[in-house]
Amino acid sequence: MSACLTIVTAISRIIANIFLRLVNKLKNNSTLVLVVAVALLDHDDHVLMQRRQIGGAHGGLWEFPGGKVKAGETAELALIREIREELGIELAPEDITPLSFASDPAQPPAAREPYVILLYICRRWEGQTSCLAGDEIAWFAPDEIMALAMPPLDVPLAHMLLRSI
Repeated sequence: MSACLTIVTAISRIIANIFLRLVNKLKNNSTLVLVVAVALLDHDDHVLMQRRQIGGAHGGLWEFPGGKVKAGETAELALIREIREELGIELAPEDITPLSFASDPAQPPAAREPYVILLYICRRWEGQTSCLAGDEIAWFAPDEIMALAMPPLDVPLAHMLLRSI
């Protein structure tokens, strides 16, 4: 089982890196916004979700914590930085595994720049989670996730997460 998990993790990282290279090429020719997010899972497969601040885009909706990749950052380093800023915990690169991605549909065009969200999964971190950037954080059982009001791109990510746990 451990060898299969290692192979799956390696393949997931390769696919994520290929996708990231393609996104970076697109960024030179478009206004594509690359976002990273994480599904933190506890020992009972409860998922930490963050409620967006009221007054902002998608205010009051639940999402996977994360944020935008800055110029010159890898997706993994951006995720580690964002989670430190939003939740006050430390992730190690070897503990985050790419899971899925979601992007704005090609038609009709969004009223903003198109987004691509890369979702990672993580079961180990250092520190206690704190709500530093959103209105609230909470742990949800897998069967509660799809009942949450979420931004449109978080919905397909939640479906993929539920298929994987």
